[in-house]
Amino acid sequence: MLADLQEFNFGIKSDLVTPASPNYRPPSWPPPRDWPVVIDKNDKVISRWGDAKWDLTPWSGDAKHLNFGDGEVRDRRALRPLDAENADLMRMIATWLIWGPQAAGLVNTVYSNFYILKSVFSLASRNGISAASLMRFPKVFEQVPKVITSGNYGAVITLLHRLYDAREVIGFTIIDSDGLKRLAAAAPDHDHVQTPYIPPRIWLYQVARLRECLTDFLAHREQIESCFQFCLDVYIEKFGSLENALVPTKKRRDKRSPFDPTFRNMKDYPGSFSEVAERFGAAEILTKWVAPYASSPKVNALSAYFSVVTFAGLAYVCNFTLQRREEVASIKASCLLWEEDENLGRIPIICGETTKTGLDSDARWVASPSVEVAIQALSTIARLRMTCDRANPVIQATEENHRDPYLLSTGSEPWGGSARPYNIRRRLLGFNDLASGVGRKLFDPEQMKITSEDLAVARRLTPNLPEAIFAIGKVWPLAWHQYRRTGAVNMFASGDISDATMQQQMKHSSRLMPLYYGRNHGRLHLNKEVQAAVVMAMYQAQAEMLKAVATDDRFVSPQMSERRETLAASVLSVKDTKDLIKLAKRGVVAFREHRLGGCMKAGSCEYGGIESVARCAGGDDDKPCKEVLYDPKKELQIRADMQRVEAEIKMLLPEHPRSSALLKERQAMENYLNAISNR
Repeated sequence: MLADLQEFNFGIKSDLVTPASPNYRPPSWPPPRDWPVVIDKNDKVISRWGDAKWDLTPWSGDAKHLNFGDGEVRDRRALRPLDAENADLMRMIATWLIWGPQAAGLVNTVYSNFYILKSVFSLASRNGISAASLMRFPKVFEQVPKVITSGNYGAVITLLHRLYDAREVIGFTIIDSDGLKRLAAAAPDHDHVQTPYIPPRIWLYQVARLRECLTDFLAHREQIESCFQFCLDVYIEKFGSLENALVPTKKRRDKRSPFDPTFRNMKDYPGSFSEVAERFGAAEILTKWVAPYASSPKVNALSAYFSVVTFAGLAYVCNFTLQRREEVASIKASCLLWEEDENLGRIPIICGETTKTGLDSDARWVASPSVEVAIQALSTIARLRMTCDRANPVIQATEENHRDPYLLSTGSEPWGGSARPYNIRRRLLGFNDLASGVGRKLFDPEQMKITSEDLAVARRLTPNLPEAIFAIGKVWPLAWHQYRRTGAVNMFASGDISDATMQQQMKHSSRLMPLYYGRNHGRLHLNKEVQAAVVMAMYQAQAEMLKAVATDDRFVSPQMSERRETLAASVLSVKDTKDLIKLAKRGVVAFREHRLGGCMKAGSCEYGGIESVARCAGGDDDKPCKEVLYDPKKELQIRADMQRVEAEIKMLLPEHPRSSALLKERQAMENYLNAISNR
């Protein structure tokens, strides 16, 4: 038995199966043929493991059958018959989908995955081979893209990747890593416009501005909290209670704000809001982020500022989790969890609800540790606003809401908020609506204008961008859905992102997300839609990098000139970009970007090239690695890295182990600089 059956349990949401049910967990791997798979509400066995069909109707409420194709065939046009061996392999996959470590929660998910994969098994059966031996028959494998419909192509690759990753559990491999690359290369072209990839310069700018907004808030948190509480107290004093103060302005007899200058001569006048903000140290931050605060400083600027920070925080989380707009709008103050990994340490996980394939109240997204600043800022605002929400009878916030509020908070403050029941969630507005509204001061339109280099990078990754919208000189139209694709590509295709800041920003995500989405961490209920985006980006990224390298002669080989020529020779006969991408994905040539330039080593490298380049460039007093290619465009980044290394060396004693490692790192970077200067 290869599978750990303790990791298996029934995953579909159904009251018919409990831990005490005989079909809650397979008794062995593979299960015995008489094992009861489906049992109805009257404890009648509907289907057994060895049956030619499994009737899933009791779990779904509508007719759903998995037909393994090894039973009686009445209409060969309607069914895809399988031989006995392939039918049993399909039964094992169906078992893994329903009971495995990443079991599907819905019958529809099992049903769709089963039938999009069955065409591959049917192909194997027609050719008289086992699907588990498919990679040993190249002529048959070449037919696989033809039996996958274009609409299911991405889903099939994602599922095959999951099965490849689970090969030790299920006991066989259908398509291996090289085969998956070749399938990705053969993906059919689509005429529709793919989700735009945000160019690196613009991505860096917007994520830096979002973080600046969040860190500004956290740096002034005490001042903002004190100012907010003071304003509430002023309203309570004027209206007698917080409940009275929360009565909508139009229903009040006196509609004037307590900060209205007409009250200036009264004994308890608190001052104008601009004076209050100045007194509490909040005026500068409001002037910076709230438009048009400086020309009209009123107390509702506090609410506007909270809305700006909320927008910035949610957008920042999207940059590093790949969540959809609706998903990030559903996260709560308790959403940030930390998973302990024996190799990588503490892994940040965002927990929330997913909007795809049914509601899932415990969907999880792997994140970058940098999202913590966003969660802290958003939680602070949500809890401040909950003070008013709890006191407002219209909102009806519960004790649970008070303990764990949603991070998408809306203003219900006495000075101009609105009220609706808390459990009726507002929809997060479109990105451009927010950016041109409450977030007008977040992004400088001049910085967001598309340059020729921006457009070149964007078109390499999204060739059919509409020219009327994406053109030089136009402002890049950011959108929530762009963050997912851009984040996934950036994890693997940093060849277009050579800036040191981008590498720093993406370093954690590029290590954590592929590991946790791509390696079947069954104990976590990770979001499958994001997994699909990450897996597809992983298989597409190498081709994009190779395309840039193969058409640019700037790369330098420190040891053997033929290493650089190998890449060019491999693509001399390639007529267009699409063929070049296919060549890369078939594994004919290998190239991946790293700090010094690129590496032509096939497969993984034990020495890295991200955290350390000592071995790559001969910093350990040995010759540079023969697989490395130096990119002169990395020079500024390397010189900046050298300055940081030299500063750290000065702070350490010579006998310190870290000092020795840093000396090797510095020598490697010096070797790189010497090589590119002598080219």
